[in-house]
Amino acid sequence: MTVLVPALAGALIVGGLIALVVGLTPSETVERPPRKRRLKPIPRQTQRLLAAGILCGLGAVMATGWAMALVLVPTAFVGLPALLSSGPAQSRIGRLEAMEEWTRSLSGVLTVGVGLEQALVATMRSTPTAIAPEVSRLVARLRARWPTEQALRAFADELDDSTGDLVAANLILGARRRGAGLASVLDGLAESVAADVRARRQIEADRAKPRATARWVTIISTSVLVVLAVSGTYVEPYRSPLGQVILVGLLAAYAATLIWMKRMAIGRDLPRFLGSRAMPAGDPT
Repeated sequence: MTVLVPALAGALIVGGLIALVVGLTPSETVERPPRKRRLKPIPRQTQRLLAAGILCGLGAVMATGWAMALVLVPTAFVGLPALLSSGPAQSRIGRLEAMEEWTRSLSGVLTVGVGLEQALVATMRSTPTAIAPEVSRLVARLRARWPTEQALRAFADELDDSTGDLVAANLILGARRRGAGLASVLDGLAESVAADVRARRQIEADRAKPRATARWVTIISTSVLVVLAVSGTYVEPYRSPLGQVILVGLLAAYAATLIWMKRMAIGRDLPRFLGSRAMPAGDPT
C-alpha cells in the first residue's frame, strides 16, 4: 500500500503542473455559434503508444519495484512525442502552399476567357491534395445550382483559414462585378501567399533547432535514468516514498519546461473575417 502513495502523489503533481501551465497561458476568446460536440476517437498511433507504455511500465515495476513507473512510463510514451514534435505547423504550411498553387491555376484558367464558375470546375482535377476535398465540395455546390457567393462562403468556412477567406473574398467580388482583372488580382494574391509560405518555412527551420536539442537531451537523460535505475546505486535514495515524490516533482518540472517551449513555438492564427466563424468585426464584402 505504501508504494501506491508516491505513485498517486506523483500523478497528481504531474497533472497539477500541466493544468497550471495550460491555465496560465492566455488565450483569445472568439464567439462562435453553438454546435454539437462529439468526442473525438483516440488516434491509433496514440493507442499503440499507450499500450506499449503500459507494457514497459509493468516491466519497469517488476524490474525496479517502483510503482510510480506504471504512471510515468505510459505518460512519457504518449506525451514526449507530442511535446517534441513540430505539431500542426507543417500541415498548415502545406495547406497554404496548396491554396497558392490552386489560386495560380485558377488565374491561368481565367485568362482564357471562361466564366468564374466554369474556371472553378476546370481546376478540380489539378487541385492539390491538401485542399482537394474542399474544392470538390465547392464544385459540387456549383453544379447543384447554388448561388456562387453562397457556395464560396461555404468554401471559406470549410477552409477555416484567414488566407482562405482572402481568396474567397476576391472570388466573391469577382462573382459580383463580373469584370476583367480578376486573373491579375489572383496572380498577385498567389505571389503574396507564396511569400508567406517561404517565410513560414524559414521560421519552422529556425524552430526545429531547439526542438532537436530538446529531443536529444530528453533521450540522453532518459537513457541515463534507465541505466542507473536498473544497475546503479545512484538512484537508491529515490526508492523511498519521499524520494519517489521528489523524483516525480523533478520530472514534472522538466515536462512543464517542454510544455512551455511547445506553447512558445505555436504561432497564433490570424483572425478570420469572412463566414460564420469570423471575428465579430463585420463583413468587408
